[in-house]
Amino acid sequence: MSVVEEIDLPVIGMTCTACARHIENRLNSLPGVQASVNYATESAHVAMPPGTTVDVLVEAVRAAGYDAVAPDSGVSIEEAAAAEVRATRLHFWVSLAFAIPVSLLSMIAALQFTGWQWVVLALAVPVVTWGAWPFHRATWLNLRHGTATMDTLISMGVTAAFLWSAWAVLLGGAGSLDYHGAHGLGSMGDAMELPALYFEVAAAVPVFVLAGRWFEARAKRRSSSAIRALLTLQIADATVLVDGVEQLVPLARLRVGDHFIARPGERIATDGEVVAGESAVDEALLTGESVPIAVAPGSRVVGATINLDGRLEVRATGVGADTRIAQIAQLVTAAQSGKAPIQRLADRVSAVFVPAVLAAALLTLALWLVTGHPAQQAFSAAVAVLIIACPCALGLATPIALLVGTGRGAQLGIVIRGPETLEQSRRVTTVLLDKTGTVTTGQVQVRQVLPAPGLNTGAVLDAAGPIEAYSEHPLARAIAGQPHVQAQVSEFRSHPGRGAQGQVDGRAIVVGSPSWVIEHATSPGVDDWFAPAVQQAQREGLAQVGVSRDGRIIGLITLADSVRGSSAQAVRALVDMGIEPILLTGDSAIVGRVVADEVGIAQVIAEVRPEGKVAMVQEHQAAGRVVAMVGDGVNDAAALVQADLGIAMSAGSDVAIEASDITLVRNDLLAAVDALRLSRRTLRTIRGNLFWAFAYNVAMIPLAAIGLLSPLLAGAAMAFSSVFVVANSLRLRRFQPIAPVRS
Repeated sequence: MSVVEEIDLPVIGMTCTACARHIENRLNSLPGVQASVNYATESAHVAMPPGTTVDVLVEAVRAAGYDAVAPDSGVSIEEAAAAEVRATRLHFWVSLAFAIPVSLLSMIAALQFTGWQWVVLALAVPVVTWGAWPFHRATWLNLRHGTATMDTLISMGVTAAFLWSAWAVLLGGAGSLDYHGAHGLGSMGDAMELPALYFEVAAAVPVFVLAGRWFEARAKRRSSSAIRALLTLQIADATVLVDGVEQLVPLARLRVGDHFIARPGERIATDGEVVAGESAVDEALLTGESVPIAVAPGSRVVGATINLDGRLEVRATGVGADTRIAQIAQLVTAAQSGKAPIQRLADRVSAVFVPAVLAAALLTLALWLVTGHPAQQAFSAAVAVLIIACPCALGLATPIALLVGTGRGAQLGIVIRGPETLEQSRRVTTVLLDKTGTVTTGQVQVRQVLPAPGLNTGAVLDAAGPIEAYSEHPLARAIAGQPHVQAQVSEFRSHPGRGAQGQVDGRAIVVGSPSWVIEHATSPGVDDWFAPAVQQAQREGLAQVGVSRDGRIIGLITLADSVRGSSAQAVRALVDMGIEPILLTGDSAIVGRVVADEVGIAQVIAEVRPEGKVAMVQEHQAAGRVVAMVGDGVNDAAALVQADLGIAMSAGSDVAIEASDITLVRNDLLAAVDALRLSRRTLRTIRGNLFWAFAYNVAMIPLAAIGLLSPLLAGAAMAFSSVFVVANSLRLRRFQPIAPVRS
């Protein structure tokens, strides 16, 4: 049986889902090749038989009019994407440099000199050809697939405006040295009127749209950035025991069954089972929970989690692709691959508008010829239809609104990735909220100090505080931060995973897990108050730390993550917007329920791992809901990508930030609500801009078709349309958050 090799081939240059289908068909036409091309991830997953090389696949993609990056080419997809961004930026700046004098000379009569129209013609050529080449290329590719997008409209309008203007200068009389033109076409009934020039339209439209494309391209590489950030969590080398001797080896050489060492403060090299040692391990990476997990021989540990306070000897049980961190990376990739790409709103409108304009131009040409008019007048009227359809205001509609909206968002601590984010925000019906670090602060704090009968809370903290000040454990730091007397500590000993003990002013103090403190207690009466207090704290989902002095248990300290002060208000705001909030947590159902009740969330889904969060997003999506996910941890990354809209807290992991559509610089759940509100407002503005931009074109086309479009009317309408789009977009600067935001 032949072995089939599978590879992921990055594809560059796709502009729509039709491009993906075209490449997929071309690859599948190769003998024995099965390919699936994903427009969202810009990659092709290819299964190829023996004898088929990657070069053959790359050539097939290039033959289809696109480009691909071979895995062994030495060029990474990140480098290729960066090159694409640089190319867009170069096209923008060069086009802008030529478009500014073209627009000034064309629109300001005081600047026009003898023969100015010839200078404008020469300056417009680089913009229309090289500057607008990305639109011409995309138009050609789309036409081969039988589709029309925003690129088609841009290319068609720019080409028509330039060709008409060039004809007018070269052959139509507008090249005379005393010519002073105006916007618009003269009435077809007045044969003596010279044709107007549209060089400024042909030069300005590509600049507007290139600015928007450059803005989008900078935030395009989401999924690969998230996976890169995941992989950086893994350490490069592991300390392996070889015949009892510690040796530092590259992580790639670690094998299942090897014994390795995890020192205090280090990340654990890979998944494994503790063979020797006790410690507390911070598993917030996977669970999102801030309370560390005590581990001892026989306990399972996960690679990339942090060993806090004890030396561990671990036997590797999973390496490479079999580790939990690698599985999370696979979840992120799978979620991104399965996420349906969003076609731009302008593209959807253009798919109808472009064929309609072409049909109107052809119909205009036919009617003028049938009614006996000269061919030149018939052609002029047809070209007038194409020129008036040129999307000058349309080119401004999305980038200007997006620029103003995202700028206002940045002022409020909200970073929006791109226009597809806005399009999803308006349809969100359900928000899944990660508990730790999102609804809560993610920091353990003392919830309650319960003293033994006859004592007060001060006595408990005065005993525990000095001991805990010597420990780096998160629970110890929280207790040490409470008010207590400063006392001399001697004979301090730490017991990883259990607690610590020492002498405080000559008295023996033991601080740690309740069961361990009970072991060291010599005085009776534990069952009278201590055991019931521990059981009550367990029912409430609180972490517990017992304190004994001279063998007598003197107190119980309970700790928990604290709820953010604004979370309850944010939840109420979501409900008022018609969005259902659901709490997700890797913690117990008891802890989740306590937090949910405090902020007013009805539904809680507890004890969920990263794959469980993805499954919950998929389950709600399958039920027809549009899901937003708000999180901050590595364990949220795949769910953030799978969700229709991913929102990450900036104080969280880099992985979560890279995987999200919106990043909240303000670590406040109200910022998530403001992000949804601002996104919806910006999208409404873009829709309004597009409506008026197209309405202008639609209204002017009949006038151009019947030859009644005067230069004055065309110029005024075009200017008004662009000014309206800009003014409407600037209204977003007045957007106000729910709560005041500090600078």
